[in-house]
Amino acid sequence: MTQLSDDCFAFGGDLVPLAEVVAEIRAKLAPVVGIEMCPLWQATGRVLARTVVADRSVPPHDNSAVDGYAVFFADLEATAPTRLPVVGRASAGHPWTAPQARGTALRVLTGAVMPGGADTVFMEEDCTLADGPGGSQVVELPAGIKRGANRRAAGEDITAGDMLLTAGRRLRAADVGLLASVGRTEAAVRSPLRVALFSTGDEICEPGADVRPGCVYDANRYVLHAGLARLGCRVTDLGIVPDDRDACRRVLAEAAREHDLVLGSGGMSASEEDHVKAAVRATGGSIRHWRLAIKPGRPVAVGTLGPDGPPFVGLPGNPVAVLVTFLMVARPVIAQLAGMALADPQPQRVRLGFAHRKKAGRREFLRVTLDPPAAEDDGTRLPVAKAFSRDGAGVLTSMSAADGLVVVDEEAQHLAAGEVVDYLPFEGLL
Repeated sequence: MTQLSDDCFAFGGDLVPLAEVVAEIRAKLAPVVGIEMCPLWQATGRVLARTVVADRSVPPHDNSAVDGYAVFFADLEATAPTRLPVVGRASAGHPWTAPQARGTALRVLTGAVMPGGADTVFMEEDCTLADGPGGSQVVELPAGIKRGANRRAAGEDITAGDMLLTAGRRLRAADVGLLASVGRTEAAVRSPLRVALFSTGDEICEPGADVRPGCVYDANRYVLHAGLARLGCRVTDLGIVPDDRDACRRVLAEAAREHDLVLGSGGMSASEEDHVKAAVRATGGSIRHWRLAIKPGRPVAVGTLGPDGPPFVGLPGNPVAVLVTFLMVARPVIAQLAGMALADPQPQRVRLGFAHRKKAGRREFLRVTLDPPAAEDDGTRLPVAKAFSRDGAGVLTSMSAADGLVVVDEEAQHLAAGEVVDYLPFEGLL
């Protein structure tokens, strides 16, 4: 892993664009986890470690797409029905082993191997079956069918030698099925990223405990633990660390020994009670970025613990800012360390249902719900983004109620109601 350099931005320095931070994360962090074999039954959600090339075709043979009758197209009348004797039957897993003679029809069921030479299949509901001489059967076939109708070619889905799945892909249910379809029983996957997680603050209490005056329950660790779990991480909960520099240093030093990433929330600002930055440096580590040009979530630290230690990401203390910065900053860090190919989130286009003003020079993420599309004068039909009634950085209900985030770029200063804007659904981010 390439370490993030010790080139810290001072508290009063310029705000750092989010795109610059993410670009550096992708350029300087590399996978740190090993590779292990995983049974397909357990592979969903794991990160594929090696590109898979198909060593067989799917389907492996030409087969019938319907229940019906396989024939030679050359035997059919062009403008009138054709009557052919039925010489046998084939079904999936039970092929017709003899060559099919010209001038005959073979009863086939869906998935049956196409007999040699036959190239076209009639659907049974288009055909009329009648008795023939000596107890045989004859099928009447209508005119007008196309050559090759209802015949699936070998390799229609996968051809031997195709690149099936690329390394870095987080396996979904369909991917696991794809691997099984070419005969795989296991996959080479990345080991889970080991993440140590903690919150800081004398005002933070564990849920279920008695709340002292002036204190609140810790929601941040639960938000982050859920996000880490969705990304397939193996999480160690270090609990709540008090506002004490030595305590922070001890926790960070211990976490650095057994983990691939250390993630904390709180203590990221510049007050006399925010000790995380100093504690990181006390381990021999460094912080690369400090003040990001985003809202919510400006105070974010990305750095390393010790000269050869794991990366450290420190997120703000406000719950909304925690989740936004987790999605926009910590998620790319996790992807790089876990060997996960992570494309930039692809925004959807929605119509803004409210006016919004902001300062130039920072990117803002607005929590919104979506109303169904409404027809506009120009004929477009886009969902309408509605703002939550309360949008403070500590209003976690706004994130729970929201469907996603409207993204307002750095240069924008005023958006009018009705403008078309970018929108990131939460389901696409985790």
